[in-house]
Amino acid sequence: MKKYLHFIIGLAIMFAFRFIPEGVLPGVTPIGLSILGIFIGTIYLWSTVDPTTSSLTSIIMLVFSDFAPAGAVISACFGSPVVVQLFFLMIFMGGLTNRRLTVYIGRWILTRKIIEGKPWVFTTAVLLGTFVMSVFIGAFAPIFLFWPILYGVFEDVGFKKGDEYPKILILSVVLAALIGFPVPPYMSNGLALLGNYRGLLANFPALQTMEGVLISDASYFIGCFTLGILLIASIVLVMKFVFKPDVTPLKNITIEMIEKNPLPPMNKAQKTYGVFLVIFVAVMLIPSLLPMIPICAFLNANSLIIPGVLVMILCLISFEDGPVLKFGDVMGKDFAWPTYWLCVAAIYIGSVLTDASTGIVGFLNVMLAPIFNGMSGTVFTIVLLVVTVVLTNISNSLVIGMILQPVILTYCATANVNP
Repeated sequence: MKKYLHFIIGLAIMFAFRFIPEGVLPGVTPIGLSILGIFIGTIYLWSTVDPTTSSLTSIIMLVFSDFAPAGAVISACFGSPVVVQLFFLMIFMGGLTNRRLTVYIGRWILTRKIIEGKPWVFTTAVLLGTFVMSVFIGAFAPIFLFWPILYGVFEDVGFKKGDEYPKILILSVVLAALIGFPVPPYMSNGLALLGNYRGLLANFPALQTMEGVLISDASYFIGCFTLGILLIASIVLVMKFVFKPDVTPLKNITIEMIEKNPLPPMNKAQKTYGVFLVIFVAVMLIPSLLPMIPICAFLNANSLIIPGVLVMILCLISFEDGPVLKFGDVMGKDFAWPTYWLCVAAIYIGSVLTDASTGIVGFLNVMLAPIFNGMSGTVFTIVLLVVTVVLTNISNSLVIGMILQPVILTYCATANVNP
């Protein structure tokens, strides 16, 4: 019943803004008021109802707004290059889980000889492994992979229920996965936020002329990955020197404890998928680092279709147990549909919000200019990050990113700062 109530409230918000008199929000047009209502209603639904239902409701309500005819809305929503790329990327990543390649990656990380008898090396290996797997595979796979392994290790070395170290490490695994999740520029949040940012720049002509204003996939990845490594190191240091849990039992840890349930040898399909994962990462990142080389320039210009090409090849290659990528199984069990629908709706509504016909960008300029005037870049950054930290605890992180990008660009345009 709560779900139905929240759904009705979200719909009411979407409809109510249409009846706000023009002029109440300076510069916002009647179309803009309608879009703003849909946007706020969508945020409410994302926070209270499931992502799939909320996103579909948002798209349908945009169809019934005066922004564009139904055909144009559907075409722009599902025909977006970023959305098409995201679709094939999620199929590719779903195939990794379907083929249980994640299990082998996690086992390899935890069976390095260096961790034996060294509690904090073991801790670092777990968190670093979670972070790296999250970067290349997604947040949920490493969490559900490492947790069962860790519970077994805790029991074997003699930790008791309620001990501090196991609780802190289990929580830290989730933190490490969330730190890695937005790092790759070619999937999920990173892809959606970069695509939205590049689209928003079209509405800020003054910023487009600045040098280096466009963020390449490689520079985004290197910056975020480096920051992620620093954050993982910070978590380990806080655990060791602030929480100071008793790690004495971990001095008895051996590789044999982790390998007591050995995995079968990787089959041909799993090895093939592993090779294609390496190819995928290289093809998505190297062209951004070396754009002057002709082949890299071609791959860079056509990076949107690369995941689709890899999916096609993996569906074509077959072994004894069928295609390397079992398309039907992946789409039915391993494709993250809620994430896909959330990204589809967020990307489209983000572009609609900043369209000139809505007047919302102008309204933001009018409202934020007095606040921004005289505010240094450092103060603005601190205020923005504090607001982000608060909001991301009550709403979806991708949504908060979408909301704050136009705020950042508005400030940068006002202060003549490179975003």
